[in-house]
Amino acid sequence: MRTAVLTFAILTVREAARRRLLIVLAILTLVSVGLTTLGIANLVSLARDDGVEELQISIVVSQILIFSAFMFSFVMAMTAAFLGAPAIASDIESGVAQAILARPVRRTELLIGKWIGLAIVTATYAGLSGLLQIGTVAVVTGYMPPQPLAAVGFLAGESIVLLTLALALSTRLGAIASGAICVVSFGLAWMAGIVGAIAVALDADGLQRVIDVAKLVLPTEILWRGVVFSLEPPAFIVAAGLAGSAVAAANPFFADSAPPLTSLAWAGVWVVGLIGLAAWSFERREL
Repeated sequence: MRTAVLTFAILTVREAARRRLLIVLAILTLVSVGLTTLGIANLVSLARDDGVEELQISIVVSQILIFSAFMFSFVMAMTAAFLGAPAIASDIESGVAQAILARPVRRTELLIGKWIGLAIVTATYAGLSGLLQIGTVAVVTGYMPPQPLAAVGFLAGESIVLLTLALALSTRLGAIASGAICVVSFGLAWMAGIVGAIAVALDADGLQRVIDVAKLVLPTEILWRGVVFSLEPPAFIVAAGLAGSAVAAANPFFADSAPPLTSLAWAGVWVVGLIGLAAWSFERREL
C-alpha cells in the first residue's frame, strides 16, 4: 500500500507542476510581493523622515503584513479549490479512475496518494510565498515578525484544511460544484470569525457559542488567528490589551493569544477524519 500511495503522490506532484495554474500563481505572487514591498518601503521611508518612532513603524508594518496574509489566505483557498476539486471528480468523469482502478489498486490508495501530493504542492506554495513576503519586508524595513515560521505554518495549515474539504467533496460532486462550495465555505468561516469577535465585544454569550461551533465545522478561522498572532509585535498586543480587550477582540486582524493546543489538535483530527470520510465515500461510489 505504501508503494502505491507514494507513486500516486509523486505523479500528482508532477501533474500539478505541469499545470499553468501554478505558473500563473507564481507570477502573480511575485508581482504582488514586489508591489507590496515597494509600497511599504516608501511608506516607512516617509515615516522615518517625519520622525515617527520605530515602534509605531513596526506596528504599521505588522498590520500591512497581516493584510497581505489575509490576501494570500484567499489565494490559497482558490488554489486548494482548483487543485483539490478536480482531483477525483475529473478522473471519474474522464474515465481515468476506471482505468487506474482496474488494476490491483485500492481506491483509498489513490485518494490518499493524491491528497499527499496536493498537500505538498499547496503547503510548499504557502510556505514559499509567505516567507518571500516576510523576507522582502524585513529587508526594506528592518521589521521581522516574532514568529515568521509559525505564521507560514498556519497559512499552510489553512490551505491543507481547504484542500481536504475540496478533495472530499470531489468524491461525490463535480469539480466546479466542489470548488465553489470550498471557496464559499472559507468565506463563511471567516465571516463567522468576524461575527464571533463582535459577539465577544458585545458580550453576547449565546451568539458566541453558536459561532464557536461554526468554527469547529471548518477550522480555518482557528488557523487564521494563529497567522495574525504570529505576525504581531508583542508591544502591540500589550498596548491593545491596555486600551480595551473587548474592543481589540472585535478586530478580525488582531489576536491577543495563539490558538490553544486543543484547537490545533482539533484541526488535525478534522483533517484526518475528513480524509477517512472521503475514503469511505469514494469506496462506495459507482464509477
